[in-house]
Amino acid sequence: MSGALARATLAGLALLGLAGCGGSVTPPSSSGAIPATLLRQARPIGAGPRFRPPVHGRVGEPCRPRLGARHGVHVEVFAADRVVILPAGIGTAAPRGGSTGRISRARCYGAAVTLDTTGVVLVRAGPAARLAELFRAWGQPLSRVRLASFPGHVRVFVDGRRRRGSPGAVVLAPHAEIVLEVGPFVPPHATFTFPAGL
Repeated sequence: MSGALARATLAGLALLGLAGCGGSVTPPSSSGAIPATLLRQARPIGAGPRFRPPVHGRVGEPCRPRLGARHGVHVEVFAADRVVILPAGIGTAAPRGGSTGRISRARCYGAAVTLDTTGVVLVRAGPAARLAELFRAWGQPLSRVRLASFPGHVRVFVDGRRRRGSPGAVVLAPHAEIVLEVGPFVPPHATFTFPAGL
């Protein structure tokens, strides 16, 4: 990969991470500019506390002192045509420590945790964890008609395909790309590039 293309790719990924998005990802042009189609698909992060709900849920049992082996799942949440941020610290018990918004230590860790705000959920091997468990640990409601503080019909997509039924029943399967939406349709991603080792 050329240096210019690598820089454009990183710039595009940075835009996605900061602004949130939906839809398929178009590779950056060789000029380094972010393609117009990608900019049209991007969704901004919503303003105010409703779009950045804090962690105030209960860590499920067992809460273990070490993070241990985990697989990654990516969860994106959209409401009112805006990105809702999954906070760092879901599924972890205080006291927590870390820097620059990333958690590096906690008293203990539940089955599904977030260590940063990228939407990557780390899931412990064992009995299948589900979205309901993640939202319970977050302290946010999830049903067919409510997504955090947003009422309305909740749509769920797994790997780009619509999933019917109870949103909470969706399994946090290895490397799944899970998109939850309420409000205007946001074209869901079908895949996510996980960090090495997940």
